Amino acid sequence: MIDLDDLDRAMLRALALEGTLSAGELGRRLGLSQPAAWRRQKRLEEAGVIKGLRLEVDRTALGFGVTVFLGVKLAAKGRVSLEDFERAVASIPEVQVVQHVLGLFDYRLRVVARDIADFERVLRRRIMTLPGVGNVEANVLLTEERRAGPIG
Repeated sequence: MIDLDDLDRAMLRALALEGTLSAGELGRRLGLSQPAAWRRQKRLEEAGVIKGLRLEVDRTALGFGVTVFLGVKLAAKGRVSLEDFERAVASIPEVQVVQHVLGLFDYRLRVVARDIADFERVLRRRIMTLPGVGNVEANVLLTEERRAGPIG
């Protein structure tokens, strides 16, 4: 684990909101020279604190107007391995995230669809036919707020 100072935290907050900031712009915002900002960012990358930059896509602009979180409880854990389920669910393009969780469900899925009718098609034809699926609970996303995370 790396020790972070206030400038490191400020840099992480700025990059979390706008990941394409140049070292020069980062430096201006943080009161550092461009080389100092670049070295600090490079140190955070090499330490594994910054794992990479991601592209954020507007799903609505691509025609995916519905996001649903599914809780999936496997019917018989002994007969179907977790790996079989994970391998099968990974092949469904509408499933954006697969999380193996502890609690009421075995898995939490983030599923995108064009509309509710499209989601129902994905649910009935693709998800409910996965190996070992027992109970499924759906929660439709109404709004989403982006948070930078626990940077300090």
